[in-house]
Amino acid sequence: MLLKPGQNRTSRGDLQTATTRGVMTDRKPEAPMSFIDSSENYRYAWYLRPVLALLRRRSGVVPEPVRLWARVPLAFLGFQLMNLALERKSSPLGGTLRALVRTRIAQLNSCHFCVDLNASHALDRGATPEQLQDLAGFRESPRFNEAEKAALAYAEAITGTRIEIDPDLIGRLRQAFGDDGIVELAALAAHQNLSAKFNAALGVPAQGYCMSGHGMAAPD
Repeated sequence: MLLKPGQNRTSRGDLQTATTRGVMTDRKPEAPMSFIDSSENYRYAWYLRPVLALLRRRSGVVPEPVRLWARVPLAFLGFQLMNLALERKSSPLGGTLRALVRTRIAQLNSCHFCVDLNASHALDRGATPEQLQDLAGFRESPRFNEAEKAALAYAEAITGTRIEIDPDLIGRLRQAFGDDGIVELAALAAHQNLSAKFNAALGVPAQGYCMSGHGMAAPD
């Protein structure tokens, strides 16, 4: 997915050095890393170098999942394009709801990076810390409305190893979002499952988005 910028900035000279001949070398040695050591010099596809350079210029670092996805260039581009489509302003699903759904799916997949990133996005978009604390038990929480509970229940059902959807749940979703909204929600859940499973499978750690941006730990 397109990732939230961090707090550090870098100079134009550093940017030029980091992207010379397609080699990205901006990871700090002490930073947590995935199973794949992307601190080593890696020659990315020529057509991805401007994208990676732009990310680094904007945020000071190219996040670990981006580095890993970029090793498979066409898959990286497809993943990013799908993310742009799902996160467009005209989506029938609100931005806060999208972030909550993504966070819950990340929790179920034990993707610490995705929980951290999407919880931070949820807070940016108006979710409360209490909602994040209650997210795993949303069904019993008074902090979520019926539409949110239906969307989260659907996301959980999609994330399970055996997908079984209650027809009553589809009825609740149709009332809240319409048929196009249900399709959008299914696509969002599938995309986030892809992202979370990819990151968890490669051991990508959390990178402190919630703490640096909001002064709180990411929800479990």
